[in-house]
Amino acid sequence: MMMILGMFPFSIPTATYQQLQRSTNWRHPSNSRVGDMPAYQFIGRGEDTISLDGSIVPEFGAPMSISALRVMGDTGKPFPLISGTGKVYGLYIINDVQETQTFFYKNGKARKVEFNLKITQTQKPGVLIGNTVGSLLGF
Repeated sequence: MMMILGMFPFSIPTATYQQLQRSTNWRHPSNSRVGDMPAYQFIGRGEDTISLDGSIVPEFGAPMSISALRVMGDTGKPFPLISGTGKVYGLYIINDVQETQTFFYKNGKARKVEFNLKITQTQKPGVLIGNTVGSLLGF
């Protein structure tokens, strides 16, 4: 298993990703000043987003995996994200699922399905102990 989002494992039988991009930002609003440059104030951490780009081929993965991610997104709930190495990222919501089907069989079934999944952190991992992930890990 490469990673798990909620109960959805990213692995060869489901869907594998070839690229993981993570973006974290910090908030610094500005305050205009007369005759000088704006003043900036650090007010804390902003969004932490992850984008997973991957593909599914029918011989190895399940095309229904994309549907499962869409059903998870329909709930609007955050899910724990844990890497295959055991690193707990925190709770993430599903923002966007994109899919591209290419190389078709005669019956119209795609030979290759590429996907992009965008998720955003809603809770940091340190807050999770004794909560959703903590209970899954036995804390």
